[in-house]
Amino acid sequence: MNLLIGAAIVVAAVSAAVAAMLLVRRRAPDGGYFNDGDRAAGVFGVLATGFAVLLGFVVFLAFASYDAARTGAETEALIVAQQVETAQLLPSPAKEQLTGQLVCYARSVAGVQWDRMEAGTLGEELNPWAAQMFRTLQTVEPKTPSEESAYDIWLSQRQDREAARNDRIHGAVGVIPTPLWLVLFFTSGLIFLYMLFFADSGERAVVQALLMGTVIAVLTSMMLLLNLLDDPFHDGPGGLKPVAMERALQVIDEELAATGADLALPCDARGNAK
Repeated sequence: MNLLIGAAIVVAAVSAAVAAMLLVRRRAPDGGYFNDGDRAAGVFGVLATGFAVLLGFVVFLAFASYDAARTGAETEALIVAQQVETAQLLPSPAKEQLTGQLVCYARSVAGVQWDRMEAGTLGEELNPWAAQMFRTLQTVEPKTPSEESAYDIWLSQRQDREAARNDRIHGAVGVIPTPLWLVLFFTSGLIFLYMLFFADSGERAVVQALLMGTVIAVLTSMMLLLNLLDDPFHDGPGGLKPVAMERALQVIDEELAATGADLALPCDARGNAK
């Protein structure tokens, strides 16, 4: 969701709420519907506090998932670059095959798989190049101490890479359960209805509009923020992008160019198999 759409939603919600407030104000008695304003304010304070506490926990939950997805993407990219170095210590032809498949893995993450995460269609599908690398690794028979050490390190790095990938894709499905969304919307609706009883025909219209508009603007903005954190892979400000993996691809290209490696990659620039 971009800023323009978010701002439009806030403006629309505030406009509708203010219109409802001014409509109720026409028939409201002078002084409002509450005979005891302090008592009404106290009840509203309890309602608002309960909503704020729940909202705080949900924001923390959503931000933790958002940060885990971002950290997982960065860790995965770092491990892929490290695995390229480890692959150079393995025997040929597995060395060349694994290096090419790692590049294709990185291209797939930054290309077609990232697009599917943004569209919400990735699901639990594995990266096809990870399976290719596993099959290639099964053909490796380490003979020297350096090859044996590289083989063990590769297996350890593979486990760490898969764990980082799981952290990355976990954020694509959202962590806020439907009951929590229902409670948040229900509580927001209660606050809106309660605010309508503060309508006062004896007070100026602009004051009444400000009273309702500020509350609804805050509620709507917080709900939009939750939606952003619950869906970190999206276009617009705040959306996670494959910057870390793109940077890793640049590092890999520089490393391969420095070693004079000339690989025939089995994929295109987006990570699709040729």
